[in-house]
Amino acid sequence: MAKNRSELVSEVAEKSGLTQKQVSDVLDGVFETFAEVVSKGDKLTVPGWVSVERTERAARKGRNPQTGAEIEIAAGYSVKLSPGSKLKAAAGSPKK
Repeated sequence: MAKNRSELVSEVAEKSGLTQKQVSDVLDGVFETFAEVVSKGDKLTVPGWVSVERTERAARKGRNPQTGAEIEIAAGYSVKLSPGSKLKAAAGSPKK
């Protein structure tokens, strides 16, 4: 089952003994830090869990889906998330 933010906050609060407000504030701080690190072009790693980094996208040609006309897509940035070993293990192996 998918979890949304409020369900995540509630579950972490229950497991940690913190209030939902405290957990929400911590999550806000974590995600603000992710954004700051990535915006500078640095890589953030939480060993065993996840790494987050900014990647560059080269300029390229594309197509307007409505007209089929070729268009130029400007260079830009994207974000790459890579799972760590603990997160991969938690996902398990495919069922046969």
